[in-house]
Amino acid sequence: MPADRVTVSLDDDSRSALEQLTEQTEGSRSEVVREAISFYTANFESAKASNSDDLQTYYQMLTTGEHILLDVDLLHAFLNRVDDGDQHDSEFLETVDRVAHYHTQEYAKRFDSLGELLNWLSFCGFLTARKMEGDSYQVVFPSESVRWFMMRFIQGSIEDLPFEVEIEESVSKVLLTECED
Repeated sequence: MPADRVTVSLDDDSRSALEQLTEQTEGSRSEVVREAISFYTANFESAKASNSDDLQTYYQMLTTGEHILLDVDLLHAFLNRVDDGDQHDSEFLETVDRVAHYHTQEYAKRFDSLGELLNWLSFCGFLTARKMEGDSYQVVFPSESVRWFMMRFIQGSIEDLPFEVEIEESVSKVLLTECED
């Protein structure tokens, strides 16, 4: 297959980056440029979409030290340790309630709607919320243990919000509806 030739003007930063990549990969300039184009193509959505706002939010969450990345299997192992069917470790529940109460104050200042709160919790990876009719949201959790944990947290952290939340639990999903005070 005949090769297409492209001439590119590089500024100082681009030229330096290309030289560095060429040295690191021990490849030719052409190989590095081809790989860079392939990589950019594969990651174009992430680089250009509004998801970059999400990446910025993740970055801010992680750099403040208030949030961490946690392997989902590790989370399940932890929750299974404190969840024995209908029995839950009372000390753990007290801690969850204390954290939820703390977040009540933060959430009251931060969120004006149930949708905003659920978007935040979805962003943290604990649940997926789908908007239904009106101000109702169908909430799906990755597991039963995450469900009981997060529902306890949600119920404890929404007390001071400027609206009421009606909760209807099903087998694997929860319907949350924002109601006026």
